Amino acid sequence: MMEMFFAQGGYAFYVWSSYGMALLLLVWELVQLFRWRRGILARRARRDRTILARRIRKAGGGDTR
Repeated sequence: MMEMFFAQGGYAFYVWSSYGMALLLLVWELVQLFRWRRGILARRARRDRTILARRIRKAGGGDTR
């Protein structure tokens, strides 16, 4: 019974390679989304630090010479 299921009526290579490709693409999409999110968060943190530094300098608290 299980052999028939895995053989897929003679189309096993096509069927299982299709499942494998779909799984590979889903994993790739997740990895790219996490990398994209990490990049956005890093840019946002860098922007926030720049804005904070400008506010400190403008208030007169940034001159340490």
